[in-house]
Amino acid sequence: MTPDTEPRERRLPPVSEIAVAAMVLVIIGGIYMAANLPGSISLVPAAILLGAAVVLLVIDVVVLARIRPFAWKIFFRVAGWALVAYLVIAGMIGYAFIYDGTRGDALALLVGMLAVFAVVVPVVLGFTVARYQTPDGTPAPTPTAPGHPITRSAR
Repeated sequence: MTPDTEPRERRLPPVSEIAVAAMVLVIIGGIYMAANLPGSISLVPAAILLGAAVVLLVIDVVVLARIRPFAWKIFFRVAGWALVAYLVIAGMIGYAFIYDGTRGDALALLVGMLAVFAVVVPVVLGFTVARYQTPDGTPAPTPTAPGHPITRSAR
């Protein structure tokens, strides 16, 4: 195989990077809220962070949905099970805030942040696994695969 005929990694949109940016915004907002509860705090910074995270999540889903071809079966299998796990985690964290007496708008913002968190992580996990699969679900060739030119030349 010559360098011109070697399989190249497909260029995909920055799905993981956008999702991580959304997660960072939610984590910052959650830390801000948790550090200032149970006292009276301004909810504006947390609401802005949550709004920006939701916008990034929507952009991420739109960008992800436009990828063709893509191993959607693998994506949904991984993301689906991860979503189940992260909904349980988000539910337990939400219960802790309710148990501690968080109410009203502060609780609504925290639940929104937990919802974004519970969706973003499965999107990242599903995308990260599916990007290295062919659309039919078989693993894509990698440089470490037996028979790949880079592996042969290293021996």
